[in-house]
Amino acid sequence: MKDYKKYYLLPATPDEVYTALTNPVTLELWTGDPAEMSTEPGSEFSLWEGSIVGKNIEFVPGKKIVQQWYFDGQTDESIVTIKIHPDSHGSSVELRHVNIPDDDYNDIVEGWNDSYFGNLADFFEVG
Repeated sequence: MKDYKKYYLLPATPDEVYTALTNPVTLELWTGDPAEMSTEPGSEFSLWEGSIVGKNIEFVPGKKIVQQWYFDGQTDESIVTIKIHPDSHGSSVELRHVNIPDDDYNDIVEGWNDSYFGNLADFFEVG
């Protein structure tokens, strides 16, 4: 199991970033795929046509998202924590993803950088 932590700068307010990560309509706009998402703790979510699935654990509007991501056959919970901080250029987003299976690590890191936060940055810069 491996952990990953990185900071991303986004040209949007913390509230805009939070909405983009939690509102299913906005998620579909920047991912290009149907999204199932709720800010109800304990609810299930699905992104990128089921490529990412899990359970929502905690939400602090405009500040924090905590989710459990599911990996087949994994016994240790893989937890994603996203903290959103105001920054002079918009928002600084702190990502921490723990207990990533070794075999999935490189794909997950690439996904965070390119598909997830890369697409989100493009969305805000174009929008």
